[in-house]
Parts: sequence; C-alpha cells; structure tokens
Amino acid sequence: MDEPCFHCGLPIPESADFPVRYREKSEATCCAGCQAVAQTIIDSGLGDYYAHRTEGARQAEPLPKELLDQIRLYDSDALQQSFVRVEDGDIREAALMLEGITCAACVWLNEQHVKRLPGVLSVDINYSSHRARVRWDNTRLRLSQILEAISAIGYRAHPYDAARQEAMQQKERKQSINRLWVAGLSMMQVMMYAVPIYIAGDGEIDPEFLWILHWASFALTLPVLLYSALPFYRGTWRDLKTRRLGMDTPVTIGILTGFFASFWALIHHVEHGIYFDSVSMFVFLLLGGRYLEGVARRKAGEASENLVKLLPAFAHRLQGWPKSREASEAPVADLAKGDVLLVKPGETLPTDGLVLEGRSAADESLLTGESRPIPKAQGDAVVAGSVNTASPLVVEVTETGQHTRLAGIVRLLDQALADKPRLAVLADRFASWFVTVLLLVAAASYIGWHFVDPDRALWIMVAVLVISCPCALSLATPAALTAATGHLASLGMLTTRGHALETLPHVTDVVFDKTGTLTHGRMQLIDTLVLDGSLPEQALAIAAALEAGSEHPIARAFNDAARGLELPTLVETENMPGAGVEGRIGGCRWRLGRPAFVMSLAGTPPAALEDWRQGETVVVLGSEAGWIAAFAIGDAVREDAAATVTTLKRRGLRLHLLSGDNPGVVERLGRMLELDTWQAQASPEDKLAYVAALQAEGQRVLMMGDGINDAPVLARADVSVAMGSGTDVARASGDMILVNDRLGTLPQAVTLGHRTLGVIRQNLWWAASYNLVALPLAIAGHVTPWLASLGMALSSLIVVGNALRLVRRTGPNAPSGR
Repeated sequence: MDEPCFHCGLPIPESADFPVRYREKSEATCCAGCQAVAQTIIDSGLGDYYAHRTEGARQAEPLPKELLDQIRLYDSDALQQSFVRVEDGDIREAALMLEGITCAACVWLNEQHVKRLPGVLSVDINYSSHRARVRWDNTRLRLSQILEAISAIGYRAHPYDAARQEAMQQKERKQSINRLWVAGLSMMQVMMYAVPIYIAGDGEIDPEFLWILHWASFALTLPVLLYSALPFYRGTWRDLKTRRLGMDTPVTIGILTGFFASFWALIHHVEHGIYFDSVSMFVFLLLGGRYLEGVARRKAGEASENLVKLLPAFAHRLQGWPKSREASEAPVADLAKGDVLLVKPGETLPTDGLVLEGRSAADESLLTGESRPIPKAQGDAVVAGSVNTASPLVVEVTETGQHTRLAGIVRLLDQALADKPRLAVLADRFASWFVTVLLLVAAASYIGWHFVDPDRALWIMVAVLVISCPCALSLATPAALTAATGHLASLGMLTTRGHALETLPHVTDVVFDKTGTLTHGRMQLIDTLVLDGSLPEQALAIAAALEAGSEHPIARAFNDAARGLELPTLVETENMPGAGVEGRIGGCRWRLGRPAFVMSLAGTPPAALEDWRQGETVVVLGSEAGWIAAFAIGDAVREDAAATVTTLKRRGLRLHLLSGDNPGVVERLGRMLELDTWQAQASPEDKLAYVAALQAEGQRVLMMGDGINDAPVLARADVSVAMGSGTDVARASGDMILVNDRLGTLPQAVTLGHRTLGVIRQNLWWAASYNLVALPLAIAGHVTPWLASLGMALSSLIVVGNALRLVRRTGPNAPSGR
C-alpha cells in the first residue's frame, strides 16, 4: 500500500488490516500496536493531536512483561527519593524524561492525556529539554500507572537522568555533524569541477571532458540529496501531513527543484541549466547555519542543565558518628535524612544539610549568583550543589532528592522555560503566514521570468524560496528570552513566568514590603555603645554568655553577633521574664536587660545613654562594678537596600513602602532610604487596594515581598518578585524569585529587562528588514541560489548571536548597561 500508517507514518504492509475510525473516516495503520494507540488517543477525546502534530509518532509496540514489571518498581518510596518530591497530604511531584517527543503536538498530547488520569494535579513538559514535571495524589494514583499511560500512547517516560539526556543530545549532535561533513565534502569536490567550467571560455574545454565533469558533479551531489538534506524533507513531510506550511517547506522545494532541474539539463545536454554546485553549497550552508544556531541556543539555555548536573553521584557517609569516623562510599540516591557525611575540600555537597563539625567556606555562585565563598561553621546550613572550598566539613543531611533547594530552583526554571511568551506566539503565527505568501511569490516570480528569460526562471524561483525562509523571525523573541532567563538565573534571580521579562521594562512603580524584604526580618545587633572603656568584643562576649541558654529572638541576635568569639564561663544563671537575665562570671554578678533592671545592680545610668538610639530596642550590660555597655537590637536594613533604592530612583521609578509595622518604624525607614511614599499598619487588604489604585491610574507596578500576607498583592501586581528566604506561598505567587536575597539584583534585572526588550526589537526589525531587502533582490534576479542560502543562514545566526549578548557580563555580578 502507498498510504502511510495513520499513527506512525511508516509504510503499511500489504497484508495489514488495522483500521481506526477518525472524524467519520476510516484510517489505516500498520500494526495492532499503532491501531491500539491511535484508538486510545481518539477514544480519550484527544483526536486533535492528529490535526496539529508536525511529525509522525513512533511506531507503537506492545509493552513486554519485563518492562511492565520494571515500571511497577518505580512505586517504591526508596526508589523515588532521587526524583520525586513528597508534599503534604501525600501529594507527589516527579521529574521525568520523555522519549519519542518529535514536535509540539507530542507535548500537547502527553499533557492532555496524563491530565485526564484520576489523581493527576498538573503536567508541564519543557519542549526544549523533553523534561516533564507531573504532580499527582498518591492515594488515588501510582507513578507506575502514569508511566503505563504514557506508554499506551506510544511514548516512554523515565526518571530524569542528566547523563542519559546528555547521551541523547550527543547522538543528535553527532548526526548533525555527519550530515554537515558529507555536505561540505561534496560541496568542495563539486566546486573543483564547477570552477573550471565557469572561468573557461566557450570551446576551451573539450565537450567530452565537459560532460564528464557534469556527471561527476551529479554523482557527488547525490549523497547531499539523499542523506544530508533528510532533516529538511522530514520537516516538510510533517507539515504536509498536517496541511500546514512550515519553514522547511520552501527549503525542500528549492533543493529538489534545483537538483532535478539540473538532472534534466544533464540528460538533455542543456549546458547552461546545470547547477549541482549551488545545490550542494546551499545545503551545506543551511546545515552549517542550523548547527551553529543550535550550539548558540543551547548555550543561551544552559542554566537549567548546569544546575541539574551539579550533584555528584556518590558521597562519603560516616557510619556510627560521632563514635566512629570511618567513611564509606554511598550512592547519593541512597542517602536519607539524618545521615552524616564527610565533605572534603573541592567536593560538591550532594544534599542540603547542617554543619556538625568544621570551619570552611562554600561556593554557592551557581545557585545564588554570589561570587564570594560563604563562610560555614558549626550550626550553619549548607545547600546541595554548592562547593566546599577550604577545609573538611562534617554535615548532617536535612533534605535529599527533590526536596533540596537545588531541586526547587530547577523546577522553577523548567516552569519558566515551558511558559511560551506572547511575543513568541505572535512571531510563530506570522512566520507560518509568511511561508504561504513566500510560496505564492516564488511561483509568481517563476511565471514572470519564464516570459522574460526562461533559462533563469527556475533558479530565480529557488533563490526566492531559500533567501526569505522566516527562521530568523521565529527565533527573534525566544532566543532573547532564553538567553536573558539564563543570565538572570546565574545572577540569583529565577524567572518563573514568561511574561515577567516582557513586562519589566514597562514598570513605573516599585512597591516594597519592609520586614524580610528591605530588612533582614530577624533581630540583629545593630550598634554597640561602650560605657566603661572596655573593648566592644569583650562586652559582646559577656552578653552572649548570659544569653547562651535562651531561644528568645534577642538572645539569638547576641549569639549570632558573637559567633567566633570565646565566651566566658557562666554560673548561677537566673532569667527574669520581661526584665533580663542575671548570672555570675568570675565571681562577679552581671545583668543584661532593660535599663531599669540593670540600674538596681550597676547604679545610676550614665548621661551618654539618655538619647542613644531613640526608637530602637536598647539592651544594657552592667555589673557590680558599674555600667559596661549598651546594645541596640533591631531588624537591620539590608546592606544593599540604600544603593538599590538610589539606582531605581535614578531610573525614574517611583518607590513605595507598605508595611504592617508601627508608624514610627516605617516612617524612619522611609525617610532613611528617601522613598517616595510609605504606609504603616497595612493589612493584606490595604496592600492589595494600594496596588490596585496605582494600576487604576495607569501605572505598571512591581511588587516585592516575602510573607504569606504578601501573596495576594504579589499575584495582583504586573510583575512580582518574591524573596528566596520567604514563605512557600509568597514564592508560588511571584513571577520572579530572588534566590540570593540580594536586593542589588533587582536593578540588574530591570537593566536586563530593558536590554532584552531592545534585543527583541532589534531582532524583529532585522528579520523584517532582511526580508524586505532580500526578497525584491531575489525576484529581480540579483541573487544566486548559493548566495540566497548564505543569506538565510547568516540572518538566523545574526539573530541568535545578538541574543547571546544578553548572556555577557561587564562586571562580576552585573549585566552590561543599557
């Protein structure tokens, strides 16, 4: 039978009889497997898949019993630790890799089919990486049932494995290089035969040798036609099966027309109609352009893949800690909460954890964008994917697998890259329409030149088809957004929704929350006033010793500030609720707390204490010998808050502060940072109304917050940024997440947003201008087919190369200026 299989597109054996009913018509399939899969898709109400796909599905094969048994093993909780995240209420999320994805319709089909399974909560598939994220209720559905459902429609799903993904990409790259190599070798050899013909005068080459050269060119062009150009044919076949015109269609028509026209001229001895050199040359140039474009696009979107590959495969597990320090190699997938690990200098931390012993520093630059190593000591938290740079650390595992902070970052990046922005959708629609117009223009040019100069008509039509293929137009927006998203991730800001970068350049007002956003959100030692001439470090060490056994926020502030200091020995401690703490150090009584509490022991307060740090929480230290020191405790402003505010105001943005704190504290912060407006004691409803009022005035609002009470207003703002240390609800509501909590990243993001918009406009103008200039030149006969293929390849490379400027940095942590 000449008709291909309705499901997979392969030839149907003559004896095969496996029909399916689709849209009141009987369609033939090649085997029982394809028949079952196609009928499953149609009966599930997903028949639109066959109307929108751009490539035939893989041939369906019945699942062998061994594979079914293997799939069911994935229901094991122990096996799921490395790729499944467990949420409250037995809700689970798995990171899977899909095989068999060939086009956007395959993504749509898998998403729709899995979503219909009872118990599935959400499905997101990243077309560029073929990585899927599936959330389901494990009380209603098992993972094996999801994997079986995917297999039932002709695809395969596996736990995501970075090594396996890399192997698949390496195979694709190898095939691309082989096709390019064959086309290049053929082009060089054919040009060796063609150049003498072009430069020789009439009659200078003996006719017998002349036609030998032409036949040799034909033989050397055949591998290009039958092997190197296969990707273009496959793309065109996908388009024709779905009754649409894609970007490979004009290229295929140009290749086949040029080759067979030259072959016809060769057979009929029409000397001036043979252009095998042009066919091999423009296939080589197109393949070369696509290969370089693919390399550039992978570079632009490598942020997510780099994060996935951070974790090592093995770790040093300490058995019997702390009695024994014997380390044994253990697979990272087998680690569990409570395990104790030895992390040597230069090694990557395999899990989130808590330092039990050792002093070192961790390089977290790939996770947060912070270029300097972060000091780590006993009690400090460490995150998976960071590198221990200095000394050995003993670490207790707190989170593994999909529960680590690194896994959360990868999930957010997947979500961002799967979200197709509005500009990209519009560009794709225009590109599809443009191909239709291009084919009509090419046909018209052939007809017109046929009456003017029939010998040139065919080659002018080929040049028209090739030179204006809208690849650059379709790449203009996604290339820029992918590069910018990856750059922001390297700076420590994750873009979780596609519209954020598009909207960021249009922001007019920035609204900040206070606690946890402009301030650290925890009690800290702000200032120290020494009253007796002793060293501040000595006074701080005594205060920290008095508070060492307390969990009060003020006690934690002293303990944090005194980290690294040697504390004196304390005896006979007594806590006075609401007043302070008393203890004996070296035979002397000490008190730390309110001035009135210390005054009964140390005597009359000194005059220097009267006006010091008005409005702050002041804690004083005294002894039987007198007043020693005063400490100001409060929620300290972030170190980069002032510089961030100054930079944003310089850009012409209006800055607002909304806080639930008391008016005095809010006003003092607003004046100190020179904000435009501020509002205290603001409830979540007040914040929502404030932002809504700004939007009603026509302003575009960026909201930055960290708490549960900020979630509604984060969702309402035009662009929202959630602090990485904030609540889960706030992070879920944010369009962008500031992983490293460095406010200085916000102006960089605004700069990058403006630059991204500029690059998108440049790319679109370039793509449009190129076609407006190139098309008339080709129609007028001023462009040869090989020159047309060079122009098309260069136009796509220029677009991608321009987008890659968004990846470049001009400083250690900043994108280049606007």
